[in-house]
Amino acid sequence: MTTSQMLKGVLEGCLLAIIGRGETYGYEMVEKLGEYGLTMVSEGSIYPVLLRMQKEGLVMTVMRPSPNGPKRKYYRLTQAGEEELEAFKQRWNVMAGAVGNLLKGSGKK
Repeated sequence: MTTSQMLKGVLEGCLLAIIGRGETYGYEMVEKLGEYGLTMVSEGSIYPVLLRMQKEGLVMTVMRPSPNGPKRKYYRLTQAGEEELEAFKQRWNVMAGAVGNLLKGSGKK
């Protein structure tokens, strides 16, 4: 399994977390993900996820002027998005803990 395959399963949750910190646009999300070490994420990989999240009512968008050219589409969480982010955090903590225990060899045998 490659890093990009693993990332597909958690990218939505990562994007929800970034957007949950404040209204942001696509390229800025890629930059923020990179700051956390997720440098393999490209703009092209996040837009299909953002579109699906918008259709599912997890995010809403607003067009805002850009200082450098055309307007930008900014994303922010809806109430459903905030709830999904909290659910993702809980699922992630359970999964990360279980995988960590397995790799360390602790827990049941």
